[in-house]
Amino acid sequence: MTRATASGVLAGVKELERVVAADRSQPEFVETFAEYLGRRVTPRRVALGRDLYAKHRELLASLTTRTGIPGQYLVAFWGLETNYGSVLGDVPVFDSLATLACDRRRSDYFAGELISALKIVDRGDVAAATMTGSWAGAMGQTQFMPSTYLAHGVDGDSDGAIDLWQSVPDALTSAAHLLESLGWQRGVRWGREVLLPEDFDYTLAGLEQRRPLSEWRRLGVRETSGEALPAREDIAGSLLVPAGHRGPVFIAYENFRVIMRWNRSEFFALAIGRLADRIAGAGALSRPAPESERLRRADLVAAQQALAQRGYYSGAADGIVGPATRRAVREFQRANGLVADGFPGPELLEQLGLGL
Repeated sequence: MTRATASGVLAGVKELERVVAADRSQPEFVETFAEYLGRRVTPRRVALGRDLYAKHRELLASLTTRTGIPGQYLVAFWGLETNYGSVLGDVPVFDSLATLACDRRRSDYFAGELISALKIVDRGDVAAATMTGSWAGAMGQTQFMPSTYLAHGVDGDSDGAIDLWQSVPDALTSAAHLLESLGWQRGVRWGREVLLPEDFDYTLAGLEQRRPLSEWRRLGVRETSGEALPAREDIAGSLLVPAGHRGPVFIAYENFRVIMRWNRSEFFALAIGRLADRIAGAGALSRPAPESERLRRADLVAAQQALAQRGYYSGAADGIVGPATRRAVREFQRANGLVADGFPGPELLEQLGLGL
């Protein structure tokens, strides 16, 4: 990267306060699973995804042959990231990245992305003035960060340029290349919805706990049709209960973890899996996610602090529900005679003496 590129581009950057505000209120942090899934896997998005799958069938089939990624997953990423290219974001990439590089939460990460964005301009791919994207600096129809663009951007239509904004072949080919590099397993789906026996031990749930399908079968886990799971030793999965024991239950395979390497949110990965299934012809969930009262982030921080005081939690009290928080909730629930599903809902606050 030349000094002239860096000085020329950075001379015009502006701080955007709304970018920092967006970073603190990401939907994965503040929405319930029912809200998150309901706003993303909609009948309209499913229908349009099926239409676009049919329209680009030849391209998608070619990408599946080359990379192993089934076309419905590529269309699902396209749909969730930008609603099939209709919402690309209009925030100047250099303004957003410079703002976040100066923010204390993830400054090192965004400083690196800022340098990558400068490299894109320096090699002549895109003019700085036309580089727009999301509040976080993600770009194009599949919302690649600049470093991802540099490492995995592909000229899918062979016109001599990588254009993730206007070229559907470039965007989908790049997405397939990225998922392949992240370790996608050919011939295996992301996971599936399952049913549990009434006396199931929910302390066995959680992404960190993996067991072969044969063992989940022995524990009484069934497909939604009522049939037993395949007695396979070569495929392992984790049980997820994102809305608590009253909501849907999923078994997540290795490709679910691949999706999370794209976006580290379990909600995002479940939405991708469900949208891909629906595009491929699957119906609605057999057990819909129940509507529940949304917990404020301040309530979640208070819950984490209360769990820490009782010796169940040792992580940061940040209001973000990750594996460590769910594990702490499960341990507290089990110790207090509750259904240990790890779900931090209003009932948990009552048990901790916090209320709403």
